[in-house]
Amino acid sequence: MTYDDFIVELNKAGLTVRRFADLMGMQPNSISNYKKKGEVPDHLAVIAGLAAEMSAHEIDFEPVFHRLEPSRKKPRGASKPGKFAGDPQGVLELGK
Repeated sequence: MTYDDFIVELNKAGLTVRRFADLMGMQPNSISNYKKKGEVPDHLAVIAGLAAEMSAHEIDFEPVFHRLEPSRKKPRGASKPGKFAGDPQGVLELGK
């Protein structure tokens, strides 16, 4: 599904990217980054489509997300000093 079609499905469900990400236990940037690629993964497309369909039939889908409690993903990016992507690094002795 294209990112634009995905947004249309979210709008049909009455969701923003931020709210969808919150329900999915994701960071909003993780979803909006798919705009660059132009497509979203199939699993997110199906979930957005199902939420839109449920909303069209006036079925509240949010309790399903709360019942399933998707686990929060840890944000990637900056890490502790001396580590890169979770791997320990030795201290470089540059300029000494």
